Amino acid sequence: MSAVQSLEEFRRQVAAWMAEHLTGRFAELKHRGHAGDGDALPDLRREWEQELAAGRWTCPGWPQEYGCRGLSVAEQVVFQEEYARAGGPGRLGHIGEGLVGPTLIAFGTEEQKKRFLPGIREGREFWAQGYSEPDAGSDLGNIKTRARLDPETGDWIVTGQKVWTSLAHLSDWIFVLARCEEGSVGPKGLIFLLMPLKQPGIEIHPIRQIGGGAEFNSVFFDGARASADCVVGQPGDGWKIAMTLLSFERGISTLGQQLGFTQELATIVEIARENGAAQNPAIRARLARAWAGLRAMRYMAIRSLEGGTSAEEELERLGYKYHWSNWHRDLGKLGMDVMGFDGVIINDDHRREQLRQMFFFTRSDTVYGGTNEIQLNIIAERGLGMPKEPRGKA
Repeated sequence: MSAVQSLEEFRRQVAAWMAEHLTGRFAELKHRGHAGDGDALPDLRREWEQELAAGRWTCPGWPQEYGCRGLSVAEQVVFQEEYARAGGPGRLGHIGEGLVGPTLIAFGTEEQKKRFLPGIREGREFWAQGYSEPDAGSDLGNIKTRARLDPETGDWIVTGQKVWTSLAHLSDWIFVLARCEEGSVGPKGLIFLLMPLKQPGIEIHPIRQIGGGAEFNSVFFDGARASADCVVGQPGDGWKIAMTLLSFERGISTLGQQLGFTQELATIVEIARENGAAQNPAIRARLARAWAGLRAMRYMAIRSLEGGTSAEEELERLGYKYHWSNWHRDLGKLGMDVMGFDGVIINDDHRREQLRQMFFFTRSDTVYGGTNEIQLNIIAERGLGMPKEPRGKA
């Protein structure tokens, strides 16, 4: 059997499993729980995580030695595409699976791997990301959260605030980037900690969004503790570990994200044909540009996953977030323009409600994960070798 035939057989296997299992009580989860709808149906989505785990579909790209399938890059792409095509819900376990797990496999001790990886793989323990702060969003080097060593217990005592923390109210653990050396600035003197969220000294406050949901939170630390065996790497290694983790964030799952974008565009085209908006030449041109941008996005993602090291390929990787976030923001505008006045009327058409929520949420696409301004600086300085922008001292 050729590699292509083998991949097609695998695709059929994934599609068949999804068709068999995303039914019954789980049918309600189809297309739910994604960006802008992240806090939907949490209890049922926890059950879904365990359903995935029972089928060995959690952490499919992790090595087999950790009880996973060890899928190739091509197979992981197929899984993400078929998961999205079937309407698979947003994953409560995606931070553990896509960020924490690979980071522990790369940097964790054997004890940390034994302690944390099974809970992620089995859909029992869920994670949040503790990076952004009120004064340190795109510029992580400006974080102020402090970690101080308790000489009596060896614990690290954490004080500070993290913000825009996705699903912290539904999570069990959080990884926290904190400043462990007094007087340090920028990327120096940072520590990477694993902390239980259910402990004294941690308060979680939801942030209500314009669309009505509250999937983001502010997390306040006031004397909360991370035990000595929950430091990843060494004190001072935090920046290196944090940057490696962010490289995992822009991995295989982007292709699944793109299939979600494809479905959103298909819905817009469907409505445009129904209400006559597709007859408008300007709308037709925007639909065509959206389609072309989506194809370019797929090409960029596949090139990135192939791991090329040329200057051109590195520049494409640096520009990927800027491209997709601006494209998706414009798609939100296009959806509202296609719906016209129907877009502001609440009715029973779930497609229009989904497009309204998408429009609201895409306002943030060019902010979270690195603002447009920061992304352009990165492209200019790292990709094009231009002089660095003057920065004030912290």
